[in-house]
Amino acid sequence: MRMRKKKNLIPRMEACADLLVSDPPALRGSWREQFGQKGELFLEIGCGKGQFAVGTAARCPEDLFIAVEKSQNVLLLALEKTRAAGLRNLRFIGTDAAQLGDAFAPGEVSRIYLNFSDPWPPNNRAKRRLTHPNFLRVYDCILRAGGEIRMKTDNRALFEFSLCQLSQFGYPLLDVSLDLHARQDESNVMTEYEERFSSQGMPIYFLCAQKPAL
Repeated sequence: MRMRKKKNLIPRMEACADLLVSDPPALRGSWREQFGQKGELFLEIGCGKGQFAVGTAARCPEDLFIAVEKSQNVLLLALEKTRAAGLRNLRFIGTDAAQLGDAFAPGEVSRIYLNFSDPWPPNNRAKRRLTHPNFLRVYDCILRAGGEIRMKTDNRALFEFSLCQLSQFGYPLLDVSLDLHARQDESNVMTEYEERFSSQGMPIYFLCAQKPAL
């Protein structure tokens, strides 16, 4: 169901304008220098309301976290959440995943997060899945050697599809879990969807794949 347009969307977006990068290609190759971060550059594609992005950025203050979200209604909530948290190392862009090569230089990104992406059933819409080879080629360009793709989902079919695509693409699987929460890993930052699904007793699937070293 489509989210109803937020009240006072434009002025609320303008109040958070410093957190939203309006021209990502202008920062290509210089993201960390622009925002004064000395650590790694992490990228979440499809950040939703921003709970994961805010939580992860808060735990890694030396790193720069870039969150991608196309829906303005959802993006607004993530922006306001970031403003309330007072984070200086988290920024947002509205770029489509297929255009990320225009926003980031080759090897500039250390890790990509794909959290509860749209599974796009049935199979005739597989090209829209964020782990389809069309997208993997984009990620491969911007990821550094040894960089990671980390994915969480509640959808078993999408998870199995992603395992196959990443393996065929030549990315070794460093970690695979069919029930992430059974580990009781305190370092795991949950998304809004993750909290909802896990509270219903649904398993959360997780994988970590690595771009081969040169």
